[in-house]
Amino acid sequence: MVDSLRPSLRLIVVGVIQNTQDQVLICKMPQQRGVFPGQWGLPGGGIEEGETAEVALRRELVEEVGLEVENVQPLFFTDAAYAKTFTDGSQQEFYMVFLLFACRASSGEVRLNDEFTEFAWVNLAELQDYDINIETARTFRRLGWL
Repeated sequence: MVDSLRPSLRLIVVGVIQNTQDQVLICKMPQQRGVFPGQWGLPGGGIEEGETAEVALRRELVEEVGLEVENVQPLFFTDAAYAKTFTDGSQQEFYMVFLLFACRASSGEVRLNDEFTEFAWVNLAELQDYDINIETARTFRRLGWL
């Protein structure tokens, strides 16, 4: 029997992007949309059919923040179920597997699409000054940054 209440599975690639000053890029979600509305987090998105994780990561980072990256290295994964709020106010629950990758910005300046309202390059010692979402905080704690 199929459980129709089971949340949909989403594989999400996430970039832990640092610049040449070893600052990390964080971005703020809009107040009324996304998985973590109004909070700061890391850029990334879903893997599309036919993509490898690294191809999806590079595509998502160009689309969301306008950056190309280099030195892409897998870190670890986390998982949890979260509700995502869409622009029309509707919500859907997803079981998300976050595949995290360390990388370095190689070209371009940050150009946000409509998935984020703000961005900041942050020194690691200042991360606690931001309202960081639970998944990003979990990542930063695991990296020893929080």
